[in-house]
Amino acid sequence: MSDSTARLLRGFLEPCLLALLEGGADYGLSLARRLSAAGLREIPGGSLYPALTRLERRGLVTTSTRPSTTGPARKYYELTAAGHAELADRREEWRAFRAAFSAVLEGATTSAEVNA
Repeated sequence: MSDSTARLLRGFLEPCLLALLEGGADYGLSLARRLSAAGLREIPGGSLYPALTRLERRGLVTTSTRPSTTGPARKYYELTAAGHAELADRREEWRAFRAAFSAVLEGATTSAEVNA
């Protein structure tokens, strides 16, 4: 993972996790694989699990332990009602941020438009 990707991910990992959990409960390794499959490369456990713990402490996810057919029991994370509400808020923030960032980065906003 590049340094710039790592820096961006710090601010976006939690909303990404909320979005992945919107479809139902999942466990840490599976979430890491899904993030990687989405193009975020490998998310180290030292970033992933603290983010999940923060979400749990904030009441946005609940956890349960379920047996695994391939090893020890797994800790599953699931969105709470507050987690669904937070995800909706984060999506709205993302849309506004994306539009503003694109306007600046892609040069859609000129000084003449700002001074008008």
